[in-house]
Amino acid sequence: MSSQLELRSVSLGYRERTVVSALDLTLERGDIGCLLGPSGCGKTTVLRAIAGFEPLLAGEIQLAGHCVSRVGHTLPPEARRIGMVFQDYALFPHLRVGGNVGFGLHRLSDSERARRVAFWLEVVGLAGMEAAWPHELSGGQQQRVALARALAPEPELLLLDEPFSNLDPELRDSLAREVADLLRERGATALLVTHDQGEAFAMADHIGILEAGRLQQWAPPYDIYHWPANPFVAGFIGEGVMVDAHMLAQGDVQMPFGRVAAGSMPAPDDHPRPPAGPVQVLLRPDDVIHDDDSPHTARVLRKAFRGAQILYTLELDGGVQALALVPSHHDHAIGSRIGIRIAADHVVAFAAAPP
Repeated sequence: MSSQLELRSVSLGYRERTVVSALDLTLERGDIGCLLGPSGCGKTTVLRAIAGFEPLLAGEIQLAGHCVSRVGHTLPPEARRIGMVFQDYALFPHLRVGGNVGFGLHRLSDSERARRVAFWLEVVGLAGMEAAWPHELSGGQQQRVALARALAPEPELLLLDEPFSNLDPELRDSLAREVADLLRERGATALLVTHDQGEAFAMADHIGILEAGRLQQWAPPYDIYHWPANPFVAGFIGEGVMVDAHMLAQGDVQMPFGRVAAGSMPAPDDHPRPPAGPVQVLLRPDDVIHDDDSPHTARVLRKAFRGAQILYTLELDGGVQALALVPSHHDHAIGSRIGIRIAADHVVAFAAAPP
């Protein structure tokens, strides 16, 4: 498999202020990548640099093996064969749907342009809507038009900048899945920028976690969730709490409420076990199991109803707090005590920071 996009030690900034530092990233042809992080972490700046809108302070960007950006050289955006889908759709209000989709196809004959417009509207589920005006469409339909417009020129790389953030949550989730399926069916290479973890996990083959302009981890979604590279990634992805504990020589962990086995799931090579000594252990809600027969109990501090499940915030022995997802027919009052057991298939631990 060949690399479609490669960033080599890329640094970006404005007015002598560095926004992104020494970013290395490789996206293979046909894969969907995602840059995920809090507001202000630099993810949109990276996307703009890949598109050719921002110069580099250091490093190099390659597309399909060709350098498109380095210090002193920035290939113009229109020469990069990149499609872009924006947060606000950016449709031309004076053009009908067909005109919007065909906007980047001016070099084609009229008949070929019409054929391709019709093809891509059918692909995104809007067949026959060439004559509609953008203002006549729903938000989801407008975003489909924006996607068709970006894909119609058959770009080498598709960039998506918070493409679903203006949609309601239910439509956002369904459209993200649809778009991911469409891109994979077409074999497209894409890079998504978002702050929404649901979008990232629904769409991406690889996720990059950015924090303060530095890439913390670039890995498949499964590894990002189950094997976070550091405490920031562990706290940013999903839900969970960090618990002070002690790593024993054989890999088990002594926690304030008992001893937890290291688990049978093998760790990736890039996630070595901390040495014996003080550690912080990540406890996910699915690590804490409600068990009425367990000798260990915890007090219910808070509860959040989620339909099929209730997310409980619990106070365990020793004052440690943890989260637990419990089927919602187990409805316990705040202040009551429930039986719990720790059932971690693997222990995610980080060496404790020095005092």
